[in-house]
Amino acid sequence: MTTDGSVASAGGVASAGNGVAAAGGGGVIHDLGYRRYEGQRLGRPGIIRALYWHSLRSAFGIGRGARAKIVPILAFILMCLPAIVNAVSVAQHPGSAPIVDYDTYTYRLRSLIVLIFIAAQAPEMVSRDLRSHVLPLYYSRPLRRLDYPLAKYAAFTAACLLLIEIPLIILYLGNVLSAGGGSAVWHQTKALIPGLGVGLLWAVLLAAIGLVLASFTGRRAYATGLIAIYFFLTWILATIMINIASHGAGLGPPGPPGSQLNASLGARLSGLISPFTVLDGVRRWLGGTNPGPVPDPRSAGWAYGLMFLILLGASLGGLAARYRKVGAS
Repeated sequence: MTTDGSVASAGGVASAGNGVAAAGGGGVIHDLGYRRYEGQRLGRPGIIRALYWHSLRSAFGIGRGARAKIVPILAFILMCLPAIVNAVSVAQHPGSAPIVDYDTYTYRLRSLIVLIFIAAQAPEMVSRDLRSHVLPLYYSRPLRRLDYPLAKYAAFTAACLLLIEIPLIILYLGNVLSAGGGSAVWHQTKALIPGLGVGLLWAVLLAAIGLVLASFTGRRAYATGLIAIYFFLTWILATIMINIASHGAGLGPPGPPGSQLNASLGARLSGLISPFTVLDGVRRWLGGTNPGPVPDPRSAGWAYGLMFLILLGASLGGLAARYRKVGAS
């Protein structure tokens, strides 16, 4: 007895209805009614867009459990706190100068929060796929070798950009709402634009470094440790060397390091060690006037621009090489 009630005799042929074809030897062929896909095929661009959107959501723990959202939410709240405090301050004291600058924001707090965010979320972007060995599934579709790391890098850069730029927008809105007149609003707008540009430099470079370090291992804990150690140790080492070079030049400790106008060449170049101080050196080289951790590089500013390009090129090149190797294995 077949599933539709028709009888297939042994060694004979029986008629079958409703999508059931009878065959000799007691076998029955069932037509399950599969249909060909006749909709639009998005192809490679659609795959890249889907991978980008999924990765961007993963960077903030969206679509995952509550534990995956803890670090992104805390990082975002802490990053916005200086802007909120500034808004309250200027609202209570109209006409007073803002306590937070656009281009430097709160340098140490921003550096620490971005470090934690990248160390926690960069492995989420790439390490899980490496450990689960799902990359062959991605590459079985019409996807080129570099499309996967490109989509991951674009998504993580966007995530870092949101983390850095949204507090600047809040800072700007707080200052504008307390500004007196159109000239004050225009002054705040002119100050905001360079700050947004600095934030873009931060996101572009730090996202690339975080992803390439995370791609070295499929174990998330190892990747997090590797990223944290690299960023933290280079940051501490650069700070120590800047202080030693500045004090060795007889400049003394008054004011933040960036306010020392007569810093020695060693102090001006000591920031080349860490990505964070490289970014501040590029900011000063491009015209930033607010003091930061790096003394004004002046004529040596090109070295920070060159180091920025070297770090970015090495990170993106390493990421591409890593996934060429993984895709070929």
